[in-house]
Amino acid sequence: MTKEKKDKIQILIDNMTLQEKIGQLLIVGFDGITLDDNITNLIRNKYIGGVIFFRNNIDSLTGVVNLVNQFKEINRGNKVPLFISVDEEGGVVSRVPQEFKKLPSASYVGSFNSEEICYKEGEIIANELKLMGYNMDYAPVLDILSNSQNTVIGNRAFGEISEVVSNLAVEVMKGIQDNEVIPVVKHFPGHGDTTLDSHYGLPLVEKTLDELKSLEFIPFENAIKNGADAIMISHILLKNVDSENPATMSKVIVSNILRESMGFKGVVITDDMTMGAITQNYDIGEASVKAIEAGVDIVLVCHGYDNEMKVINSIEEAVASEVISEERINESVYRILYLKDKYNLNSDNISEVYDIESINTKIEELFD
Repeated sequence: MTKEKKDKIQILIDNMTLQEKIGQLLIVGFDGITLDDNITNLIRNKYIGGVIFFRNNIDSLTGVVNLVNQFKEINRGNKVPLFISVDEEGGVVSRVPQEFKKLPSASYVGSFNSEEICYKEGEIIANELKLMGYNMDYAPVLDILSNSQNTVIGNRAFGEISEVVSNLAVEVMKGIQDNEVIPVVKHFPGHGDTTLDSHYGLPLVEKTLDELKSLEFIPFENAIKNGADAIMISHILLKNVDSENPATMSKVIVSNILRESMGFKGVVITDDMTMGAITQNYDIGEASVKAIEAGVDIVLVCHGYDNEMKVINSIEEAVASEVISEERINESVYRILYLKDKYNLNSDNISEVYDIESINTKIEELFD
């Protein structure tokens, strides 16, 4: 990190209000395919750090681009550009409009065991997303499919062998990075050995730390070594590592293991805090505060305006009552702004000149 860049980011932080800083710690979902008062308020008055698109926000390529441009327009008066994010893994987790040819599942891509193919897939994903105005992708999946009863990962994994998953997924990550989209690798500390889907409940993993190091951690260590920018933390309870807190809210897992032991200096993002693993067991506001205390930088709140406002208010109250220090908030804001600066995020409108045909041709050439 250069001194010049450090000074530039620090100057920006020094000129931000506490509310602006807290807003940067959230990426939020929204309803429908048009702007409403809720998302407008969150961007304009709560200074949120970014938005996430789901299938129900996407009607067409033109619709996505128009919406992205409207978000950027609303945010133009703010000091910091938005993360415009989406889950685009290929296979079953795909959010691209119907104009694009679909990419196959990670398990199919992994069956070729080709780093070249994986890198090219990353390039294609980034080019699709960039064309629509996205700058962040929650992909690739670094989970190893080590449990055949797994109901949430399945064919989203590149395979069952740590070295294969490690090498292939990291090439997808590089392909996305090299084409100017931020990849968020997931789901640390590894969701491949669970049977319960964390969308509906809190999965329990009984492996020891040594067992995790010998399998689940391997792809993440390789990603960090190869310059991972952002890592998503999953809602799983590692009984033998931290019996009290799911990984999302665990200082042992986020700060001690991921940051200190594994040396990750980038942005840590939670999985969606409105998933059943959290909402069925915790108050979403308290859980979000605990995640930040644990060392998380960005809280992902995908559904429900009331949830999003509760998280913002809970963080503000935690700072006011000195449960979280402003210095701790500043640490996360620094990492977030550094990442936005690295990828040159801006509030400029996206062009509506599309080259869909060349992208679809590349997909056909790679997989047909």
